[in-house]
Amino acid sequence: MSLTIDDRKFSIALANSGLTIGEAAERAGMSRQRFYIVLNSKRATAQAVGKVAHGLGVDVTEIIETK
Repeated sequence: MSLTIDDRKFSIALANSGLTIGEAAERAGMSRQRFYIVLNSKRATAQAVGKVAHGLGVDVTEIIETK
């Protein structure tokens, strides 16, 4: 199953967290480069999106695109 991170929802979650991209990536256990790849991917794995959500301290459903 692949998921897509919603840019607007991600930006809101990042702003609410008070973290920088680098800090969120570190909390997610990912390099900043890998973090950006997942953010810009149109088909990221559920595990990768889960790591991004964890880095932000939010639930996955708060940052993914819904149709």
